[in-house]
Amino acid sequence: MTGQGSGGNVLAAICSFFIPGLGQLVQGRILPALLFFIIVGVNYFFAVLIIPVVIGAIFHIWSIIDAARFKI
Repeated sequence: MTGQGSGGNVLAAICSFFIPGLGQLVQGRILPALLFFIIVGVNYFFAVLIIPVVIGAIFHIWSIIDAARFKI
């Protein structure tokens, strides 16, 4: 059983650092993976505006922390 701080969570956090939601996908959590990917992707797509970039960055950091702190 893997818990918080395990090697799998570290790998998932690194994956989420590069692509939001990929860490959750590695952990087998499909719905959170899709939500993080879509929310961050849409906000980064509208990077011309300042507010979406800030919101996207917050969700991106949240996806990394969520992947690192996931417990089975």
